[in-house]
Amino acid sequence: MIVNILGKTLLITGFVGLMMLVIEYINVSTRGAWQHGFKKRKSVQYVIAVLLGATPGCFGAFAVVAMFSHRTITFGALVAAMIATSGDEAFVMFALFPEKAALLTAILIVIAFVVGWLTDLIFSERRGFRIDECCQFELHDPEYCDGIPEESFVKQWLKLTLVRAISCGIFLIFIVSVLAGILGPDVSGWKKIALVIFGMAGFFIAAYAPDHFLRVHLWRHIVIKHIPGIFLWTFGALLISYIITDQLHLEESIQANMLIVLIIASLLGVIPESGPHLFFVGLYFQGTVPFAVLLASSIVQDGHGMLPLLAHSRKGFVLVKAINLLVGLVVGLSVYFAL
Repeated sequence: MIVNILGKTLLITGFVGLMMLVIEYINVSTRGAWQHGFKKRKSVQYVIAVLLGATPGCFGAFAVVAMFSHRTITFGALVAAMIATSGDEAFVMFALFPEKAALLTAILIVIAFVVGWLTDLIFSERRGFRIDECCQFELHDPEYCDGIPEESFVKQWLKLTLVRAISCGIFLIFIVSVLAGILGPDVSGWKKIALVIFGMAGFFIAAYAPDHFLRVHLWRHIVIKHIPGIFLWTFGALLISYIITDQLHLEESIQANMLIVLIIASLLGVIPESGPHLFFVGLYFQGTVPFAVLLASSIVQDGHGMLPLLAHSRKGFVLVKAINLLVGLVVGLSVYFAL
């Protein structure tokens, strides 16, 4: 059990770290130009965040958290992404009931856009709202730091530094571990391909970027400042989720009646774990619970997508969960009584 949780923790931490590295490299190389353009168009932020969230699996949600942690997207866009996401359960739903799964995804996308926009409207910074301090991109004078090295690739490797050697070695170990099935899925598929691609992107940055970027942005900023917190919070949340769902067996106590099931499904969706939602996916497939229960659970739960946010902003994590729980209960109960 601990080994399984540790493996998931390493995978999530590694992927989030890679996403942060890629975003940081792009931002430093463009001197923040892409970030400023992104910030000026909230509609674009919503579209990208919702589409990433609606992508099956948790990787899209991880990417959105990485962008939010760098203040590239608004809080409303983050909320929208977490409503749209169904995590790994999306694969199961499309396998069991593809037409209903497509309908559910479409409904989640519409709700996500509306709630995301309302969230930014209500929790606007001009009204005094602040999320806990997240990390900002560190931008230096162009002569001091750039993502593009002054020397050629060959010259950099002829004068190989320890920081570059260690960085490249870590990314190679990550890539090999994914290919060997030690981290991530055992069989080949798009998730394994995505992990390998991001691992190769990390290796390219470690091999090509200037030493200053590796020392300051990769190691001092991402590895030392953020990775330990992401790892510890992710491991702790997964361990607690395992105890609640696998040891206490709370699922067995929620079958009294449909209304109670719907409410409990929404409450269990607060747990940053995919397991509880999969339970209701199975009940819906068996015809035991109505669509309203599945919809409410899907709105509130976000798989592992929110775990990295715990390391950046506990206030943000709680607020996103509270908003999605409220929306899930309102929409779920409305559909339940309407049908």
